[in-house]
Amino acid sequence: MIARWIRDLILGARLSRAGGRDGRVRMAMTAVGVGIGVAMLLAASSIPAMLQARHDRTAARDYQMYGDTPMAKSDRTLLVTEADTEFRGITVRGRLLQPDGPHAPVPPGLATLPRPGEMVVSPALAALLSAPDGALLRPRLPDRIVGSIGDRGLAGPREYAFYLGSDQLTADSNAHRIDHFGDRNVGDAFSPMLALLIVIIFVVLLLPIGMFIAAAIRFGDERRDRRLAALRLVGADSRMVRRIAAGEALVAAGLGLLAGALFFLVGIQFVEGVTLTDISVFTSDVRPDAVFATLVALAVPAAAVGITVLAMSRAVIEPLGVVRRSGGTRRRLWWRLAPPAVGLALLYPLVGQVGRSTARANPFQVAGGAVLLLISVAVILPWLIEAVVRRLGGGGVAWQLAVRRLQLSSGTAARIVNGVAVAVAGGIALQMLFSAAAASNSIPTGQDITRAQVEAGFDRATGPAIAAEAGARFRATPGVRSVLSFAELTGTDPKAPAPSEGMAPTFPIYVADCRTLAELAAIDRCADGDAFLVARAAGDPFKGATPGPGERVRVGSVEWTVPPSARPAEPKPDSLARTASGVYATPSAAGVAALREPSVRTFLRVDQAKPDVYEYVRNTAFAIDPAMYVTVLQGTRASSQFITIQRGLFIGLVVTLLMIGASLLVSTLEQLQERRRLLAALVAVGAQRATLGWSVLWQTAVPVLLGLGLAVVAGAGLGAVLLAMVGEPVRFDWWNVSGIAGTAAAVVLVVTGLSLPVLWRLVRPDGLRTE
Repeated sequence: MIARWIRDLILGARLSRAGGRDGRVRMAMTAVGVGIGVAMLLAASSIPAMLQARHDRTAARDYQMYGDTPMAKSDRTLLVTEADTEFRGITVRGRLLQPDGPHAPVPPGLATLPRPGEMVVSPALAALLSAPDGALLRPRLPDRIVGSIGDRGLAGPREYAFYLGSDQLTADSNAHRIDHFGDRNVGDAFSPMLALLIVIIFVVLLLPIGMFIAAAIRFGDERRDRRLAALRLVGADSRMVRRIAAGEALVAAGLGLLAGALFFLVGIQFVEGVTLTDISVFTSDVRPDAVFATLVALAVPAAAVGITVLAMSRAVIEPLGVVRRSGGTRRRLWWRLAPPAVGLALLYPLVGQVGRSTARANPFQVAGGAVLLLISVAVILPWLIEAVVRRLGGGGVAWQLAVRRLQLSSGTAARIVNGVAVAVAGGIALQMLFSAAAASNSIPTGQDITRAQVEAGFDRATGPAIAAEAGARFRATPGVRSVLSFAELTGTDPKAPAPSEGMAPTFPIYVADCRTLAELAAIDRCADGDAFLVARAAGDPFKGATPGPGERVRVGSVEWTVPPSARPAEPKPDSLARTASGVYATPSAAGVAALREPSVRTFLRVDQAKPDVYEYVRNTAFAIDPAMYVTVLQGTRASSQFITIQRGLFIGLVVTLLMIGASLLVSTLEQLQERRRLLAALVAVGAQRATLGWSVLWQTAVPVLLGLGLAVVAGAGLGAVLLAMVGEPVRFDWWNVSGIAGTAAAVVLVVTGLSLPVLWRLVRPDGLRTE
């Protein structure tokens, strides 16, 4: 028995190579289709390794910022401060370094520390600075480049980063003294909603890949069945025929695995040149999970055999030909409703049970329910197409050719569209959950962007006059309309009782000219030399009470007396919508010039219509102080975890869209190849090529429209269940739903257009040739 099975499988493998040109074309198309799917699965299994590699490198170059007790200076310590900037939407990571001794730690990727005025940059930043597009960035980074950051010190090959040597840093400013690089802190765990979103993303992105592989395995099955009918003529029974077909499928699956491995290995050679939403990875980071890769290597051949045998159950292969059972027997609906029913049964117990910060759903239960609901689209779609096309008729010649073809082989049409329909259904559900997650992970900043669009600031161990100097330089910047610049210091009342945490109560001191103070506080009149006192208001972040006129306070290391002439004033929200009590003083107020270590904050109104206005602002800020931060104000801010997921989703959607297009194109070409003699015969008897082109379009458009309609229903249902699980109200964004469906329809139109040149070649007279 076993020997017979092995003999039949070997015969099938030999026949796969001896099937003539048709057999070789079918085998090549199957191998390419399976190979694309396998390469996608290997790439998907590499995502955890890529993320871990990026995390390890960034953790190794980060540093622990110690709390209130500064590290003691030694020959093994280093002063470091952030100097991050941004250029036309590109984040540039920067650090200023100043060693305390010859044995100071060196960041990963650097051989030695840069000297003052020297700069070590990443290869991507070096290329940008030397290119014409980087002309506006060069004034911001004019220092001499003395080296390149190695791979160990970069998150990815396309990261923009630099280290700048300095001799101006002090521990009294915002510089941190460290004795090593490497931060072992573990990031916050994902919230339950974000964890649920990740599970759904993997289901939505991976399921179409599996369906694409299943469709590729069935390429050319009609020609294969006709060859097997010839074997029946020479004495093979039905069981032997199935074993021979299984042997062919194993060869095709094996070639597909080899092609997939080849596609993957070739594709990763170009991965370093790809950047999506600031994310890039090294080639060495792309390592498929060994267990997952083994499962793929075993599952693909097993699926090939199972799908082939299952497909043959709907056909009767006799010595004189092949009879398709689908022509006389209508598909039944009742059993096709089982997958969505079971999927709902899995997800229903989780409704209202997934909290944003406490309860978490079982990922396997969620994935299983989502997979069954999405699979129901592929299960119901053949019945729906058959039920609809059975009632179609009339119309022009192209329409009648398309409808008749669908009536004869609606299963083939459904198989081609299944991947598109499942991807659209998953995309709609994902969009609904994504919108809810975006709303719950968007944090209102309270910033009034009508009063200012940019905030800039820094700390420096000088006097409050530096704020006026910074304001003057910003006013001379192209595109800046108005500037509010002030110095902020922290005062301490040593006589006040300390709170339980052991820190003395503090209050802010703001130093600016009268025009700026009038924007920060409601004052009656002002002249240089005046001072004002604003009482503590509700929500004030400072714990201490505002001192009275003439009281003695400490500001850093300086004793200062509040001017006796200080008058009371009312608070007014600044551009960050914060109100603060404290002392508001003009630069000439008594004793203010002697204060040290202010924080400078500057609010700018800019002409947003001016090109690169934010880059000019950043250039000015970097010239004032490389450690000066520049923040573009906005009304809401998304959490960093949500932004990471959003970037991953974007990458996945791009890959899925490319895969869907490839799937449709290969499937359409396979169907045209299958019908080439019929198409050539139609042209030979007078059919117009344009008529055949329109028939191909209608033959694809009808199943796609039915599939998209079913996908909208299924996707909206799954999205509603997921929203109910996290306790969010069900909202349908029909604009985004139509956008997803429209994108899928556009992909179909593009694929149809790409298939027309092949159609014109197939309908030539030599298409009537046979072997």
